[in-house]
Amino acid sequence: MAGLTEIRDEQLLRMMQGGDEDAFTTLYRRRQGGIYRFVLEMSGSTALAEDVTQEVFMALIRDNRGYDPSRGPLGAYLLGMARHHALRLLKRDRTYVSIEEGSRDGRDLTPFSSEDPHWAMSRQQSIQTVQQAILSLPEHYREAVVLCDLNEVSYEDAASVLGCSVGTVRSRLHRGRALLIQKLAGGKKVEAGSKAIDPSRCLA
Repeated sequence: MAGLTEIRDEQLLRMMQGGDEDAFTTLYRRRQGGIYRFVLEMSGSTALAEDVTQEVFMALIRDNRGYDPSRGPLGAYLLGMARHHALRLLKRDRTYVSIEEGSRDGRDLTPFSSEDPHWAMSRQQSIQTVQQAILSLPEHYREAVVLCDLNEVSYEDAASVLGCSVGTVRSRLHRGRALLIQKLAGGKKVEAGSKAIDPSRCLA
C-alpha cells in the first residue's frame, strides 16, 4: 500500500470504485484529518466532528459515483459533504458545544507543551479566546475563515465547498476577519485599514 500514497485522490477514488479496499484506506487516512478539523472548528464539538467524518466516508462508500471532477478536486467535494452533514446536525440540535466542554474528553483541541506553566496557561487562554470568537461568527463568515485561514484552502476550492463564487468567498472572508477582530478587541469598532489578524497564527 506504500505506493498508493503517491497517487492522486481522483485515481484512488477510481480504484476504490473498482473494489480496491487499500485505495479507500489510503484516501481515508489522507483526508479524514482535514474533515475532522473543519467540522471541529465549525462546531466546537469533538463528538460532532467524529460523527460527521464517519458519515462522509460512509456516504462515499454507499455512493462513490456522485463526484464530478469538473466541479473541483475531490478534497473540496469531501469538505462540501462534511459541511452539508454538519449544518444539518447543527440545525437539528440548535446547539453548539463550547471549546471548553468539547475538550473535556481528554483530547485537548489545541495541545501544547512548555516548561513554563504560566506561559502555557496564558497561551491556552489566548487560543480558547480566538476559538470562541470564531465559533461566535455568523455561519457563512465562519465557514470562510475556517476554510481559508485555518485550513489554508484556496479561494477556488472554498468556493467549490460553499457552492458560491470566488468573489463571494473573498467578501465573506474579509467581513469575517473584520468581525473576528472586533470580537477579539472586546467589541470595539475597528477602523478601516487596520491590520488584519491571522487566526491561523493565533491557533498555531
